[in-house]
Amino acid sequence: MRKDIEFKTQDGTILRGWHYTPDTGAGPFPTIVMAHGFSAVKEMYLDRFAEHFAGNGLAALVFDNRNLGASDGAIRQEIDPWQQVRDYRDAITFAETLPQTDAARIGIWGSSYSGAHVIVVAANDRRVKCVVSQVPLISGHSNARRLIRADFIGDFQKALEADRRARYRGEPPAMVPVVAEDPMAPSALPTPDSWKWFTETHKLRAPSWKNEVTLRSIEMFMEYEPGTYLPFISPTPLLMIVALGDVLTPADDALAGYERALHPKKIVCLNGGHFDAYVADFEKASTAASGWFKEHLS
Repeated sequence: MRKDIEFKTQDGTILRGWHYTPDTGAGPFPTIVMAHGFSAVKEMYLDRFAEHFAGNGLAALVFDNRNLGASDGAIRQEIDPWQQVRDYRDAITFAETLPQTDAARIGIWGSSYSGAHVIVVAANDRRVKCVVSQVPLISGHSNARRLIRADFIGDFQKALEADRRARYRGEPPAMVPVVAEDPMAPSALPTPDSWKWFTETHKLRAPSWKNEVTLRSIEMFMEYEPGTYLPFISPTPLLMIVALGDVLTPADDALAGYERALHPKKIVCLNGGHFDAYVADFEKASTAASGWFKEHLS
């Protein structure tokens, strides 16, 4: 069963999403808290994952990140990774208040940018008893250096500086597309598979998604180093799902990051690219995640 929900964060921002519960009674159930990646909204296949979890006896609390989709937020389309981490923790607190939640059995799931966030949350919040990180960002600086051509970096840094001065004067933030059909054109995620997945999924499933973010969102992406928290997740069980053909959050970064994590841990490798985790490789990714949660939250 799915129910619309909303909750307040500690700064009063209202986040909105869905609460899924199994059709096997009133609970309380093990509960998975989950949000989407960079600029994405919950309709971009998170419903499929939550439905799969509910079919395996797990409740799921799915929410749109602040400033995006159905959630509130003062600066629309701005993505602050540390604020999203704090919102994950507030979502856990909200989940604890629901009568359908077994507060002693809370897991978190994230993918891509939120795959990075759950690494940070699990390392710092011991209410989390199990974590699944799918196709995660490991290092913002390293990742950006692989996505931005070396001869473009100087001009990009000048644009960031100009935007910072303009904001200081009270001017609106500079905006940039999330994806562009021409991989040489300015965009936050300049890979052909990013353009294809976001634009197709927008048309098919997610009309609320917008193809823009603040330029500052990319600056904050570059400053974000979630992989430094990997050794601190233990003893919370970690499952990392890596797409071996991933060129957006490159597979070699994820594989190297996994080696820095301590046990208990497990890795599952998908054969496709970054976005195949949501579609072509969905069955393998979702089955691995639900199996991990059932093993460690039972």
